[in-house]
Amino acid sequence: MIKVISTENMRKSEAAAMEKSLTAFELISRAGLAIFEAVDWKPPVAVVCGGGNNAADGFATASRLKTAGIDVTLFLLSDRLTEDGRYFFDECTSIGVEIRQGLENLSLDGYNTVLDCIFGIGFRGDEISDPYKTAIERINESGAYVVSADINSGLVANSGLAGEDDDGACVRSNLTVSLGSFKSGHFLNSAKDYIENKVNRDIGIESVGDAAYLIEPSDIRRLFCGRLQNSNKGDYGYVAIIGGSVEYSGAAKLANLALSALRSGAGVSKLAVPRCITKAVLPYILESTLYELDDIDGQFCFSHGAIDRLLYHTRAAAVGMGMGRSDEVKRLLEYMLCEYSGRLIIDADGLNVLAGMDIKYFKNASCRLILTPHPKEFERLCGKKFDECRHDLVTAAKEYAKNTGTILLLKGTTTIITDGNTVYLSDSGDCGMATAGSGDVLSGILAGICGYVSDDDLLLGVAAGAYLNGLAGALASREIPSVAMISGDTVRHIPDAMREIIG
Repeated sequence: MIKVISTENMRKSEAAAMEKSLTAFELISRAGLAIFEAVDWKPPVAVVCGGGNNAADGFATASRLKTAGIDVTLFLLSDRLTEDGRYFFDECTSIGVEIRQGLENLSLDGYNTVLDCIFGIGFRGDEISDPYKTAIERINESGAYVVSADINSGLVANSGLAGEDDDGACVRSNLTVSLGSFKSGHFLNSAKDYIENKVNRDIGIESVGDAAYLIEPSDIRRLFCGRLQNSNKGDYGYVAIIGGSVEYSGAAKLANLALSALRSGAGVSKLAVPRCITKAVLPYILESTLYELDDIDGQFCFSHGAIDRLLYHTRAAAVGMGMGRSDEVKRLLEYMLCEYSGRLIIDADGLNVLAGMDIKYFKNASCRLILTPHPKEFERLCGKKFDECRHDLVTAAKEYAKNTGTILLLKGTTTIITDGNTVYLSDSGDCGMATAGSGDVLSGILAGICGYVSDDDLLLGVAAGAYLNGLAGALASREIPSVAMISGDTVRHIPDAMREIIG
């Protein structure tokens, strides 16, 4: 797993490193070397610098480039340099790096590589004015291969927002070279729209304080391996999926949901829908078992006897998809929270109903509760505007999970998974998954995995579900243009994603 830390913890980590032995001078020198070694430089190179520590990293990199015989020009937008930055700037001068100062001299025509060193992790989202705004625009319009040092100038390192309101000027990089540790802003909110590729380079700073952990295939491989030949379907979990109504029948989507559970490893997948839509769903169901539930006027009608029969022997259940927000759905959730002892995944309409229920149902739940909201649903659940939360999504998600005793899977370009103590991040996925039914597929995958993972592995299993879902979508996008993708494309690529994880 890869550590991802906040900007506050990055500063604490830097301070701790300097208290032990490292100096700021040494850190800047190491940063310059790390950036130099991380990039396949195509000369001539333009290094565009502001005036803080990020600029100092740029000076140190420019010095390395010049020493290596690579044609480099240093563009300086500010004359306010730090003491250590001044040393490396003077070094550039002494070895003959071409230096151009001021916005009026910033022309990037003819440069094949541009290194962005205008702002670093200290950028807090303030409105960007000239010369920096125009410099960012020129970098983006240059047509060169753009590298950002530590984080893209204009991107808030803690949030991944382009400015306070996510509409500010921001460098779009082909590669971002993170220094020390990845920061939350490399992954969250709009980060993927500005960062094409990213790498992290160790410069001798040991991270301190809390961290989130970015999921890699090696972290979850064992969850999908090692099945015995001498086993049967009962060894891998019976799971139930409850959803649908006349208004939101989505027969194919419901079938995809059930199939996703099987594709992700469940032994048996039972799809339960109101009786009024069973005929519509039946043609799409092959491997799953279809289970009829009572209905009234095209919507689910609660019966504890029917639910008990459905849930008998199941280890996991997913509830809420396409069910509407009726009182009957509320009765179902109240009953399951009090009586069901398995793993309960609540999504879609189920989340919206849950948002209006007393928090005592969360805290006293007999089941292990897993919530999978998108931003608007999270807003309803936590009672805060999402705009307030998105500036520190990791903290918001962690606090909510801790306060409610749930596992929270907060969907986004990078998904946050937390039980209030440990935080996992999954950054697999593709924009083509922004289509109807994608959340249903994820719920099915989660039900499948939660049907067989151990209690100790439950949080990791939820993170694995998010990663598997995203990877399947990303693989689908290699064959189908993102704009044309549908949720079924993700389902069809679950086996390919599983194969890639297993290796």
